Amino acid sequence: MQTRDKTKTLRRGQWLAGLALGALTLAPPAAAETLQGALAKAYENNPTLAAARAGQRANDENVPIQKASGLPSVGAQADYQENLVVPGNSFTSPMRYASVGGQVAVPIYQGGAVRNGVKAAKFRVEAGQADLRATEASIFAQVVGAYMDVLRDQAIVQLNRKNVSVLTTNLQATSDRFEIGDLTRTDVAQSQARLALAEGDLRTAEAQLIASRELYARLVGEAPVDLQPPPQLPNLPASADEAVAIALNDNPDIEAADQLLNASRADIGVARASRMPKLSGTVSGSYNNFLNSISSQVVDAQNTTTSAAAGVTLTLPIFQGGRPSAQVRQAQARTSQAIETYVATERQVIAQTRGAYAAWKANQQIISATEQAVGANALSLEGVRAENSVGTRSILDILNAEQEYLNAQVQLVSAKRNSYVAAFSVLAAMGKAEARDLGIEGGALYDPEANYERVKGQIWDWADDPAPQQQTTSTRNVPAADASVPAGDNPLIGPIDRENGQ
Repeated sequence: MQTRDKTKTLRRGQWLAGLALGALTLAPPAAAETLQGALAKAYENNPTLAAARAGQRANDENVPIQKASGLPSVGAQADYQENLVVPGNSFTSPMRYASVGGQVAVPIYQGGAVRNGVKAAKFRVEAGQADLRATEASIFAQVVGAYMDVLRDQAIVQLNRKNVSVLTTNLQATSDRFEIGDLTRTDVAQSQARLALAEGDLRTAEAQLIASRELYARLVGEAPVDLQPPPQLPNLPASADEAVAIALNDNPDIEAADQLLNASRADIGVARASRMPKLSGTVSGSYNNFLNSISSQVVDAQNTTTSAAAGVTLTLPIFQGGRPSAQVRQAQARTSQAIETYVATERQVIAQTRGAYAAWKANQQIISATEQAVGANALSLEGVRAENSVGTRSILDILNAEQEYLNAQVQLVSAKRNSYVAAFSVLAAMGKAEARDLGIEGGALYDPEANYERVKGQIWDWADDPAPQQQTTSTRNVPAADASVPAGDNPLIGPIDRENGQ
């Protein structure tokens, strides 16, 4: 297990360097938050991830629990008794006595139950470690999505506020021209209606921004503050086939399914052991003291006795009502289930990887096309305004051109968000979206193998861990999110022209 972990760590080195370099090239101001910083905070303070780590520590304990079945057991007992009524014709019966004794039982042969039980527990530990990797990648994917959602929704609020401002100016100009008889009341009504709709869209965008900020706080543990442009993701695959090939080798869900299949095969050996002979050895001894309660008139009376014994016990099951065969068939059926689960997991990972890759590539093309649409709509809006000034275009033409320009900008912002999230999903499907891959900083990384090594050979009955304590912080003291937008340019829409919204 250690060798495999070291090999994975070496493979991940180039991935760590790639994203770390990307983050360094976009060094932010002191008070700003980077995507890498948000991931580091979630890594340290996300309760779902902390709970998964605790669950894996509980899973680790199954190995020493299974090993205990094959180790000697030592027991002691003490007894004190007062005989309240002694038969009248019994001169040797004591009035009281005290005794102490002990026994050592050594399992010699258990039919393979212990060996296979330990083997199954070890496989499940490895499966749990893979599940922990998957949980880590899932949390990171959610954080990346929430981070990009906040940037997207801030941009959409910013665009809608600019649109409301432009439409307000248009309405004022239309009203002024109506006063001098240059336009009709219909033109004013059209401007009023479009402004009212824009204000409704702005309220919707603000509500969505608040929801995205609350989701971010839930995942990261802190409110998003001045989020910086995300770094370029390193080592993205050149093709869907390359992504699938890496995913089949490194995806944690596939590894977990494989280890659970191995564990289910070991469970068959455990079930078969129930009909095998069992051999154990025992050594016992006792000391009895009658506390001088035997009559002194009894010749050769002994007030103390000692005894010791050693032996072996062979248990040979002959008939158990069909239970062993039922248990074996049950374990075999569960192995068949695990085989099919592995195939289903593999299919799911292949589909997930190809789908994420396709979404990433599609959104790259959408970005390119939408950038052209934004530029074309900007020119169209400028031309419609100029043509309106000479009377060849109506107010409705201007309003439509402004709406099309806004729609194109919103679509571009959404496409940039979707492209980045899809690219990260490709890395996650490939098994390349964990803390070691992403260069998470801020302290030593959590190593589930360390706890397993600590407990796997533990045989002391009093080796408890400290009392459980809450590891992550509550968000009850995080201020409620609002729809304010930080000053400056949004990384998803670039510089904003204060005159025409471009």
